[in-house]
Amino acid sequence: MASETKKIAKALEKELDAKRYEHTIGVEYTAAALAMAHGASVKDAQIAGLLHDCAKAVPDDKKIALCEKYGIPIRDVERTNPGLLHAKLGRYFAEHEYGIDNPDILGAIEWHTTGKPNMSLLEKIVFVADYIEPSRKPLINLEEIRHLAFKDIDKAIIQILEDTLLYLGQSGRSIDSLTEQTYHFYCDKNY
Repeated sequence: MASETKKIAKALEKELDAKRYEHTIGVEYTAAALAMAHGASVKDAQIAGLLHDCAKAVPDDKKIALCEKYGIPIRDVERTNPGLLHAKLGRYFAEHEYGIDNPDILGAIEWHTTGKPNMSLLEKIVFVADYIEPSRKPLINLEEIRHLAFKDIDKAIIQILEDTLLYLGQSGRSIDSLTEQTYHFYCDKNY
């Protein structure tokens, strides 16, 4: 296990800038801790945490071109906000460049940005770890969400999505309908 994660971490250190690499290691660490707390595979959480942003450094125009080249569907919101494509492209890179064939790890990478209704436990873990990792800049309710994540991961997801939707709405940025669907799914499930 350690050799596989070390190998991936070394490769990513060459691909990512220092700040993104620090974030990546933070997500790996946090995902592993959440996996321990919630009974998921620590190894899978580490690998998904390491690879979640493996396509983040690809320039936006190239993200679109690569998705088109590899037959990865692009929704309208992704075409106008290509930064969102790093998750889908990251899934492709994880599978084709890093040799990951575990569908749960691949799903955790693909859905870490928007979430999706009815996520697997690993998908939830990486979604939350990306938001709460230690080097994350202070966000509204961050300390509360960090605490909640280890007690009730679904409620942490609801709070993350609520805060994200509020931020996007207030800043005038486009909102991915999948984020809204995910929010409503978890609200309906938990209340």
